[in-house]
Amino acid sequence: MIPKTVRRGLVLASLAALAGCNAVVMNPSGDIAKQQAHLIVISTLLMLLIIVPVIILTIAFARKYRASNKDAKYEPDWDHSTKLELVIWGAPLLIIIALGLITWIYTHKLDPYRPLERIDHMRPISTSTKPLEVQVVAMDWKWAFFYPEQGIATVNELVLPVDVPVRFKITATSVMNAFYVPELAGMIYAMPGMETELNAVQNKPVKSEGFSANYSGAGFSDMRFGYRGVTQADFDSWVQSVKSGGGELNRTNYLELEKPSIKDPVRHYGTVEPTLYNLVLNRCVADGSVCMNKMMADDAKRAKAVAIKEMPKKAATQVAEAEVCTSPTNSLKK
Repeated sequence: MIPKTVRRGLVLASLAALAGCNAVVMNPSGDIAKQQAHLIVISTLLMLLIIVPVIILTIAFARKYRASNKDAKYEPDWDHSTKLELVIWGAPLLIIIALGLITWIYTHKLDPYRPLERIDHMRPISTSTKPLEVQVVAMDWKWAFFYPEQGIATVNELVLPVDVPVRFKITATSVMNAFYVPELAGMIYAMPGMETELNAVQNKPVKSEGFSANYSGAGFSDMRFGYRGVTQADFDSWVQSVKSGGGELNRTNYLELEKPSIKDPVRHYGTVEPTLYNLVLNRCVADGSVCMNKMMADDAKRAKAVAIKEMPKKAATQVAEAEVCTSPTNSLKK
């Protein structure tokens, strides 16, 4: 049996240890992540409006109607109270309506495909502002980041300038993964042959990490990368240092990089083959492989040709004049 004093000491020690934790999910430095944390707080408080009274009433009823309490009123034939029914059903209904309304608003407001409308709650973004594009590739078991405008690439390191809108384009090489930087924004899935997007902004300098939030095999637990938010001047200096460091990421190097590995060190590439990300997205990096977008376009042409051949001449003319969508875009316009 552990002495009472020791038990109290263990509880206090645990609380002291937790006090030093950095709960980054609830205290992030990116505006999107802050709004998501705010949504968690609002939802939790609304649900506590039901949970706390229920717990209190459960204890109160158990105490009042205990067998030893002879003063409690005994009413075996009681079966209904309109006022009680209104409280029991009305309060949860109102809370569910409020939660539904908040969820609907935030679902659209925090849509990862939606271009940002503000840097933070005090600073809106001009419609002419162009976001920094970062292309993300989830591999087994590492992360590659392409900066197409800067012409560089990194492995297991993501650096972003502060107060600059960023648009991530995310894909994967083999299995489904999840891109997650708690300081920046919520989790976004990465899937082979598909592209997802995330719009976010970093509001202050920070040094943290990102990781995979979806199990993807043996190296999943080590599939982490360094994340830094830096000033624009420091970002420009970092880009120049990566460029001056040399190294080229082309098809041949990428096929080597793509091979499964665990705990890969940070790597920098001063130049990148311009079309490499699109080749990764369409799964045709290797020579001789057919790109998915070309395959789909060819299938659409064949289907159109068959339809024209089998339909009457007049209908065939109408089909020939109609536009056939062969390459749908992933962007969402709002």
